[in-house]
Amino acid sequence: MTSQEMIAFKTTLKQAGLAVINKRIELNKQMIANAQEAANNEEKSSAGDKYETGRAMGHLEKDMHARQQEENKSELDRLQKVNTEKIYTSAQAGAYIKCKGTSFFIAAGLGKQTINEETIFFLSPLSPLAKLLQGKKEGDTFLFNKEERTILSLF
Repeated sequence: MTSQEMIAFKTTLKQAGLAVINKRIELNKQMIANAQEAANNEEKSSAGDKYETGRAMGHLEKDMHARQQEENKSELDRLQKVNTEKIYTSAQAGAYIKCKGTSFFIAAGLGKQTINEETIFFLSPLSPLAKLLQGKKEGDTFLFNKEERTILSLF
């Protein structure tokens, strides 16, 4: 792979990650609106506390989705700051790491994603695995899922 192909590949990964996060943000917006609507539509009943409990549950659900929304926005901000225009020689934010049977992209905590028919683990730079990989180079080994992995390529 040429340097330009490496950069293009990482840019594709970053764009795919941005799309995933933006989709999550849109879904959370809908969930917040639905929870608010459910809380607002809860009718008073003769059961007394049932009305208050229903409204409280709606507000709790809305708050949960709002927290998720903030996490997604933070993840989006972190991913936007990742530099995919540089070829790295050691594992760090913006690096793509290829091992036998497993690939990693240190950029955002999106978990396992399939990009161009390849499974890639998107890692947050703050995750324990990304911290374990930090500073590793091609040929270095590390433990992942109780298996020793060797870094075949890194850029």
